[in-house]
Parts: sequence; C-alpha cells; structure tokens
Amino acid sequence: MLSKKVLVKQIITDNSKRKLKRDFHEQILRLEQECQQLLFEQRKLQNKAGTSKQEINARFQQEIRKRKEKMKLVDFKIEQLDMLETGSEITETEVDALVEVKPGTDWNKVMASSAIIVKDDVVIRIDE
Repeated sequence: MLSKKVLVKQIITDNSKRKLKRDFHEQILRLEQECQQLLFEQRKLQNKAGTSKQEINARFQQEIRKRKEKMKLVDFKIEQLDMLETGSEITETEVDALVEVKPGTDWNKVMASSAIIVKDDVVIRIDE
C-alpha cells in the first residue's frame, strides 16, 4: 500500500453556497469574539502592577492584527463565493488515500492526480 494525496472538490449548488456562506460568517463572528476577548485580557493585564504596558499592548495588538487579517481573508472568500455560478467546482481540501501497488501496476496511473467530487455532501464521482 502507498499513501497518496487526493483533492476533494465540491460542486457548488444553492444549498452548498448557503452553507459555505453561513460557515464563513460564523468564522468572522468567532474571530471578532476573539478580538474582544483579547482586548479584555489586555486591559486586565495592564491594570496589574509591575507589568510593562507597552509590551502587553504590542503583544495583544499583534494577535488582534492576525485575527483581523483572517477576517479580511474570509470576507474575500465570501466575495469569491458570490461570484461563483451554480455547478462550478471548487477545491475544498486534500486527503490521504491508500493505493494498492503490486508488481505490474502502471506507475503513471498511481502517481496521476485524482479527485473526489462531492455535491451536497454526497460523493458523486472519483476522477482517476
């Protein structure tokens, strides 16, 4: 047996588009909550005696900036999703697959890229 990377592609439907959009909005909400929590923790630490306010501020602002960048990326994904037409294929993820290899196996077929095509959470075909 040999392990090989296989792309998982999703065919966009109205249902999958709604689900992806909902997932993206949930990610943004989570990131916003993390930013609020970081600000709260920052204020809490700054009120303690013997701590460097500048160091705390710099550290927390860096973490908040990271989350805001992630939010911008998710916003961009939402824009891209809005432009996608129903029936379009998008690459969702990559998974490991086991491939049986034995003497006489065509190596080019083993190493050729393959993909699992999913539509509304159901595998509809496997491209070899």
